[in-house]
Amino acid sequence: MRTLQPGDVLLVEGNQKVSSGIKYLTQSTWSHAALYVGDALKDRDCDLCMEDGEDRSNIDMEHRLVEMLVGPGCISVPISKYVNFNTRICRPVNLTPSDRDAVVDYMVERLGLKYDIRNIIDLLRYLLPTPPVPVRFRRRMLAFGSGDPTKAICSTLIAQAFQSIRYPILPNVMETEDGPSANSAFSRDLILHIRHHSLFTPRDFDVSPFFEVVKPTLQAGFDYKRVTWSKESEAIQSQVP
Repeated sequence: MRTLQPGDVLLVEGNQKVSSGIKYLTQSTWSHAALYVGDALKDRDCDLCMEDGEDRSNIDMEHRLVEMLVGPGCISVPISKYVNFNTRICRPVNLTPSDRDAVVDYMVERLGLKYDIRNIIDLLRYLLPTPPVPVRFRRRMLAFGSGDPTKAICSTLIAQAFQSIRYPILPNVMETEDGPSANSAFSRDLILHIRHHSLFTPRDFDVSPFFEVVKPTLQAGFDYKRVTWSKESEAIQSQVP
């Protein structure tokens, strides 16, 4: 918690059946994403923050993550929810304070949105290797979600938040084609195209060249000289030539 900053994306390796499917289809460890919003929810009514069946009297009022879940939709949760999960912190590089606030506000204002089931189906159809359609034609088969602005999935909502301030995540790169002048240096320049938000998956924040992976152990000041090794480990090391 000391390492996280508002605007950080927390990737989670889930343990549900849906999580396994997402990890397989995206060839990634990460199946879920949430945005750290800091103290933005400190004085907010938590009616839209709770999951179904959550005991209000036992709620940690320090809800600092906003996420999308199947069923509850867009809610906020405490960081302790993922204390026993494999996670990764992805931080947007050089994000200005005003833009960071804008990203956080974007997520907080959407508490209560529904989960877009159709968008999941679209993503599965896009990522599955079948039917046997050439890769260059698969995008044409994709319908962009339900088309309902009150619906989203975990990674697409976060992608929308960053796109609202024109912060890149994982742009498409395409080469220009200008006919006779196609051989010029100018026409061969690469143009970055912002991808549609409905195509983003949790792994995109991990592989993005614009997000850095933050490791809490290193941030706290790692000193390998202070590592305590077990006797078994020391015995193994002593046998190494």
